[in-house]
Amino acid sequence: MSAYLTDANRLRITQIKDVKQENPKVKTLVLNDENCQKAIPGQFVMVWIPGLDEVPMSVSSTSLSGVSISVESVGQATNALHEMKTGDQIGIRGPFGNGFAWTENGSVLIVGGGTGLIPLVFLVEKLAESPVEVTFLVGARTENDLLFQHRIESFVRKSHGKMIVTTDDGSCGLKCTVTEPVEELLAKERFDMVYTCGPELMMVKMLSLAEQHNVPFQASLERLMRCAIGICGSCVIGGFRVCVDGPVFAKEQLQSLSAEFGRFRLDFDGRKMEM
Repeated sequence: MSAYLTDANRLRITQIKDVKQENPKVKTLVLNDENCQKAIPGQFVMVWIPGLDEVPMSVSSTSLSGVSISVESVGQATNALHEMKTGDQIGIRGPFGNGFAWTENGSVLIVGGGTGLIPLVFLVEKLAESPVEVTFLVGARTENDLLFQHRIESFVRKSHGKMIVTTDDGSCGLKCTVTEPVEELLAKERFDMVYTCGPELMMVKMLSLAEQHNVPFQASLERLMRCAIGICGSCVIGGFRVCVDGPVFAKEQLQSLSAEFGRFRLDFDGRKMEM
């Protein structure tokens, strides 16, 4: 069946069940949608704001009671989502894309920065259901920008792992970028998988470290997505369409994208723009 004929791609109207303030710039909206409640970590949904726009959103959690999306207020569409209240109606399509592939045992390293923590908190929630030891590095510019700190800490504790917090200004945890402690960890510990999501230059650094230490690696990329089913081409990087071939990519795929990964993305007119 063609992607545009599937139930996932059919627009459904649903109500907002709950709204939670995560930090001064990020809110979580809980929606009731049977299809999207089946999403796996790393997948995304398309959210339609009536009369305004449709935008891609990472899934931050699923349960029998709903699917959660966490939204940073950065523009007109996301500002409108921040103004919405419990009971308001929005449209949703999805879930779309490839999620993370995870192991059910062993030891994993997760490294997230800023809103890149949104798909990663969903991932660690699932990993905590298995005997996997998780080391989670959480990075932000300041303490006020930290996301899901207590939620991540509870899941990491359940896995008998550890959480390391970094902030650029030292207002919480270590004063450094989130990638700085990684080299020491990779040098002295063995990990069965490294996962990351965050600013793309951060993920380029993580890819380099994974190559140096020869560890398996997965990263979730963000690109402009309009259709979510691989037709419009707005999310293309190299020979991949992020919406259907990603947004999660393995180390070997990213190695083939060195001319663009961390360097260029397409703008609204399809032109390459430097990062």
